[in-house]
Amino acid sequence: MMSKPVEVNDKNFGKEVLKADKPVLVDFWASWCSPCKMVAPVVDDIAQEYEDQLKVCKLNVDENQATAAKYGVMSIPTLLVFENGKEKDKVVGYAPKNKLVQKLGLS
Repeated sequence: MMSKPVEVNDKNFGKEVLKADKPVLVDFWASWCSPCKMVAPVVDDIAQEYEDQLKVCKLNVDENQATAAKYGVMSIPTLLVFENGKEKDKVVGYAPKNKLVQKLGLS
């Protein structure tokens, strides 16, 4: 089975992201955002390739404004990395896969 990003929302964010047993990459996106569409396949690739090391989630900012606001997401795509329930890293805007992998400390 291919690993795909988990859709998260305001209600399950705590359980799926903050209580996860490994680092989590969360892609904050919206359907109208072109750079989000560019970064989506990169995020999907990372979800598949690094499923043992990392959990990957996607959060639609239009439908889940409370969580987006809580983490200060002003422009999208914003990719946040959480570890042990805390925000550890942030990438705003499109980034190529190699840059993301490097930023995430994956190898």
